[in-house]
Amino acid sequence: MITLLYFILILGIIVTVHEFGHFFFSKLFGVYVYEFSIGFGPKLFSWKGKNKETAYCVRLIPLGGFVSLAGEEIEEDKNIPKGRRLQDKPIWQRFLIMFFGAGNNFIFAIIVLFFIGLCFGSTNGKPILNDVKKGYPAAIAGLEKGDTVLKVNNHKISNVDDLSLYISVENPKKPVTFVVKKASGEKETYKVQAKKEKKGKQESYVYGIEMGGDIEHGFIPAVKYGFRKTGSLFKQMYIILAYLFTGKLSVNNLSGPVGIYSLVGQQRAAGISNVLYLMAYLSINVGVINLLPFPAFDGGKVLFLIIEKIKGSKVNPKVENTIHLIGFGLLMLLMIYVTIHDIMRLF
Repeated sequence: MITLLYFILILGIIVTVHEFGHFFFSKLFGVYVYEFSIGFGPKLFSWKGKNKETAYCVRLIPLGGFVSLAGEEIEEDKNIPKGRRLQDKPIWQRFLIMFFGAGNNFIFAIIVLFFIGLCFGSTNGKPILNDVKKGYPAAIAGLEKGDTVLKVNNHKISNVDDLSLYISVENPKKPVTFVVKKASGEKETYKVQAKKEKKGKQESYVYGIEMGGDIEHGFIPAVKYGFRKTGSLFKQMYIILAYLFTGKLSVNNLSGPVGIYSLVGQQRAAGISNVLYLMAYLSINVGVINLLPFPAFDGGKVLFLIIEKIKGSKVNPKVENTIHLIGFGLLMLLMIYVTIHDIMRLF
């Protein structure tokens, strides 16, 4: 039950942050806002703002949210004052309204990561091996504690996140090439074949290395950590997406609500700092995914703004809405597939 509450709270906060970005810039530019809603499905409760214009709602299913704006609908609402429809606004204002859902997610992640660094300390992010376990493949190959990893299979390694990412996405059945700088300053190259381990029903491939860096405390290191880690995770997300689109990673590697729920349970058991880190990580994920130029995403809507700018006239609203509707349907099918796969993994 506690894990479920954490799950709802984390998703609720991330969704609220995202939708508030759209809401804030809509209000700032004078767009009429019908509804600000957290969740989908039936309303649990709602209330009207002071000017009786916007309905604020909390709905039953806490897996998303939306801001309903005048001008998004196909048929024009005659009750909306002139100049207050989304389509009445210049392109740059509409761009900011669409972008700052994701933009808010990135800002929120920076703040959360800064808080983690300030309260719990932060690592400097250097790709240094904190430990190399005896008897494991890395130690047998010659890697040592204190080695700085420069490359993994010709991928340049700038920080711990790069190192973790490229190790996890490479084929574990093939040897991985590590280029490292030793404590003496010399560069060495090692080939390491991961070892298969089985714990219960779960199989994994391990190299026997631990990564990290020195823990730093204080305001300035926390600020640096917030920005550096957000940028690093942002880069990591786009590399993973590139691997998905090129087929180097399978769709089966994706996780939906069930997978996230399971992850929330694991991080809750590890402590509050892990829960906060997961929230920042998921917030960046939501931001990056929403910027993809795919119909129904904010990035898809930005793409139509770019098309409008190039052609010099607005895209037919019926055509745009139909494309977004098809895109939304495809996303729902993907979500159903991913959810089924998550459930199967549990058993």
